[in-house]
Amino acid sequence: MRTFPGAAYDLGYHVVWCPKYRRPVLGGRVQTRLEELIHAEAGEHGGEIVALETMPDLVHLFVKPHPENSPSYVAGQFKGFTSRHLRAEFPHLRSQLPTLWSRSYFVATVGAVSAETVQRSIETQDERAPKGSGRA
Repeated sequence: MRTFPGAAYDLGYHVVWCPKYRRPVLGGRVQTRLEELIHAEAGEHGGEIVALETMPDLVHLFVKPHPENSPSYVAGQFKGFTSRHLRAEFPHLRSQLPTLWSRSYFVATVGAVSAETVQRSIETQDERAPKGSGRA
């Protein structure tokens, strides 16, 4: 659990994205630099990388971001930052692909409490309310 003034949070996002046309261009020095850039971007925005797996044609990232950052913002920041730097540092990526990343991505929230637990907590709220709390 992390905190900042006025809030405590434990958010996690599983983000997956791939190069345009699913081309296997993320090997060798590109892969090493991509991982460095992802860690740098997370640190810049107060996020924590829990797990990272890069393959020649796919990136899997489990990140715990600041709660002000939406899932779409987090995905966009990682994709934009890494694309800008990788295309500048590795000219062959500019010549092989019109853009480095596909426009699509997958993101799912990951938390310490399962969806079933949250649903059960909401559904049984009346049963747990203190007597005389005014709840019907």
